[in-house]
Amino acid sequence: MKLQAARPVKSVCQHLKDAGAKAYLVGGCVRDMMLGLTPKDFDIEVYGLELQQVQQSIAPLGRCELVGKSFGVIKLWTNGHEIDIALPRKERKTGAGHRGFAVRFDPNLDPHEASSRRDFTINAMMFDALNGELLDFHGGRKDLEASVLRHISPAFAEDPLRVLRSMQLAARFSLELADDTAALCRTLLKEAGALSVERIWAEWQKWAMASSPSRGLAALEKSGWLELYPELTAMKGCPQDEKWHPEGDVWTHTSLVVDIAAQVAERYEWKAEKRLPLMFAALCHDLGKPATTFRDEQGCIRSPEHCALGVELSNAFLQRIGAPASLMQSIAPLVKEHMTHMHGEPTKRAVRRLSHRLEPVDIELWEALVESDASARPPHPPSRPALPWLQAAEEISSHQGKPEPIVTGEMLLGLGMQPGPAMGDVIRHAYEAQLDGEFDRVETAREWCKTYLAGL
Repeated sequence: MKLQAARPVKSVCQHLKDAGAKAYLVGGCVRDMMLGLTPKDFDIEVYGLELQQVQQSIAPLGRCELVGKSFGVIKLWTNGHEIDIALPRKERKTGAGHRGFAVRFDPNLDPHEASSRRDFTINAMMFDALNGELLDFHGGRKDLEASVLRHISPAFAEDPLRVLRSMQLAARFSLELADDTAALCRTLLKEAGALSVERIWAEWQKWAMASSPSRGLAALEKSGWLELYPELTAMKGCPQDEKWHPEGDVWTHTSLVVDIAAQVAERYEWKAEKRLPLMFAALCHDLGKPATTFRDEQGCIRSPEHCALGVELSNAFLQRIGAPASLMQSIAPLVKEHMTHMHGEPTKRAVRRLSHRLEPVDIELWEALVESDASARPPHPPSRPALPWLQAAEEISSHQGKPEPIVTGEMLLGLGMQPGPAMGDVIRHAYEAQLDGEFDRVETAREWCKTYLAGL
């Protein structure tokens, strides 16, 4: 494959060459180019110049800032591109976790040695944008073609965050964790407690935005780090009724659900605001099953109340991985209501009530979760059993949020009611009546209020 770098990137490399340096594209941008993807940002490693000389040589190209003096990193914005420019560096382990490093940058370091500090072979390739030369000291190209995620050296073990990084990389690029890398990951379990919750959440966020999230879960399981999340581990081996779930246990089902949820999110072109709640609801929707599953007198496997228990377990898991409270509030109603479509008809009243209970998310997002759940039962075909609910919600404009209250304090003042606690009670009762379909516009709301106030 012939790699081509963007013209502004080549221009940066040419300026550095003219100043006496050797510049290589490194890391994720080279990996993405190898996969035929357009990199979102670029990293350039510069050999042969000191940091101040690098900054002086690229200054005419755009706005640049020194963002990591101790790491030798300069950020450049030029022609619509954001480029990180760094010197090669050596790292020495000084403490536990991913922060316990002493770093020294060295412009005269050998490229082979410099690339050895990276995490995985697929992230250690280097590319000369000026002459098209690919430097692949660690077999990254071969591993990428084989869809294998492999560490470079035993130095991988110096940073336990790399285990969670393997989860999100496997999910993003449909990779399988190499056996020897998985074995090394298992030795790092004892250091998991040293990771900051912010960094943990950053890796899980990337997992949720990936196209093959089940591959990430498989990597997490193979690495041994799945045991850090007992809510997830409990799903392994939890049986399901073969009539409804011929695909297998709850873990197998969930792995299928998250992949379909990712496809649904892509279909809608949802960004993180809607994709994150969908993906984590897909992951968590059946967490309540292991504790509620039993076989009844007829031999059928049942899991009553698993939706309600799932909310509690979802919150525990999401808190452990550092999810924001606002996201947890969005996921809870999705988990709790993911079976609602099976227990009633989508009447206008039922749809309005569901829309209210789902707050702060909407029926559109809920229906996407139901579709993901229902379609993850091979060999049964994909299905959308909650689609009538979405269609009914669209008819009454409740598909993207709960109905807005028609009765307001201003309306009640206009009807002669005095301000006070009683007014709040009337507004609450009026909203319940609105959800029940007793009125649906301002005129009928006023009539309802007059009747209600007369009875007080």
